[in-house]
Amino acid sequence: MSEFHHGFSISIQRTGNERVMLAMHVRGKLEHQDYETLVPMLESAIAGMQHPKIDVLMDMRELDGWEIRAAWDDLKLGLKHGRQFNRVAMVGNKSWQETATKIGGWFIGGEARFFEDRAPALAWLQETA
Repeated sequence: MSEFHHGFSISIQRTGNERVMLAMHVRGKLEHQDYETLVPMLESAIAGMQHPKIDVLMDMRELDGWEIRAAWDDLKLGLKHGRQFNRVAMVGNKSWQETATKIGGWFIGGEARFFEDRAPALAWLQETA
């Protein structure tokens, strides 16, 4: 039996007239193809919104990092839509993931927090902000 090294799941739902919840779970390394899937889905979800607010729940406990091109895609996403990100909850279990959350927070208009467990991360996102 071979090991599965990469997986990427996305859930996007509108939670109000101007709010979107983006939930992701990543296994292995994020790849350029992941952003080719994610970005059009996100842009479609916020299309027509005057002032969209995007909340993110990213489970990165199985994340090994980003490929170089995917890191560039992540930066471009932050530059294009960063002001629209309201709250970003990153769930991880490694110190470099906590550091990545802090650095990523520099590129968004809202707030980014690191959590070791999913339940408090989700509770924080569901608070009125």
